[in-house]
Amino acid sequence: MTPGLPSRAGTPPADWRDTRPPAGGRYSYAFLDEGAKREIRRRILKAAAIPGCQVPFGSREMPIARGWGTGGLQLTLSLIGPEDVLKVIDQGADDSVNAVNIKKFVTRVTGVAVTTDTAAATMIQTRHRIPEEPLQPHQILIFQVPIPEPLRLVEPSERETRRMHAEADYSRMWLYLYEDIVKFNEITVGARYPVLVNCRHLMDPSPIPRWDLAKLHQGEALFLFCAGREKRIYAVPPHTEVQPLSFEDFAFRVEAFAGRRCARCGSGGTYLDEVIDDATGRRTYACSDTAFCEKARRSCGAAEDPPTREGIA
Repeated sequence: MTPGLPSRAGTPPADWRDTRPPAGGRYSYAFLDEGAKREIRRRILKAAAIPGCQVPFGSREMPIARGWGTGGLQLTLSLIGPEDVLKVIDQGADDSVNAVNIKKFVTRVTGVAVTTDTAAATMIQTRHRIPEEPLQPHQILIFQVPIPEPLRLVEPSERETRRMHAEADYSRMWLYLYEDIVKFNEITVGARYPVLVNCRHLMDPSPIPRWDLAKLHQGEALFLFCAGREKRIYAVPPHTEVQPLSFEDFAFRVEAFAGRRCARCGSGGTYLDEVIDDATGRRTYACSDTAFCEKARRSCGAAEDPPTREGIA
């Protein structure tokens, strides 16, 4: 077990090392070499010790294009053990092309079990959503992050943003939000809404909807964020304060779904995607979290499908 990381089901013993023959016989276990894994784990420990602070790391070349989850994939491969159960989602869906391909690749190089059930997973890699089902202390949620710098909206210089973080000088971000209110009577920032972590560091929560921000606050699981192109790792440990920037006289608001329900499961308390029928133009709504929606549709007490081991033909 890596020191400092949460204990979870499926973690290999402390003396376990990646010395087994690689899957397929061509790569080390979990694709990355042991030196790369150790470096990434050290950066994760530093990021968890300073919540919300961006930690640089040596991003490796991966067999997928940059921008398609190379950062999140590197974290997953560095932490995953042979007894882990993996779940991968893309904007809430388990069956999107990106999610399916990442699952197949991780399965090929590790042989771990995969699942669509949030509760059964020990490690979840996600793009743009947090599962609706509450996460538990033994779980790790890994975010694919395209742009890790929250101040990029107001400052293009990397040197200047580093200075602003060091001095906790976030006045320009506050001014940006204030100007939004003056112009539009609303804060127009949707996904990537800036949050203050542990009352100190301004953080980009990745392009998750504002609906999901409350799940970061005082969460039970470890949240890890990684941007492969930008070579940055940051983290929100369990039971950490995470607050979206908000004015006293203009409260932070999430997306409104008043009076709307999922057309598949009937849920009215989840984040909904709008679906438009091309033929009729009729608008309906469906849960963004497809696994949660499918579970809600099942009859009470129905057993979940057991984890499966997927391979590549």
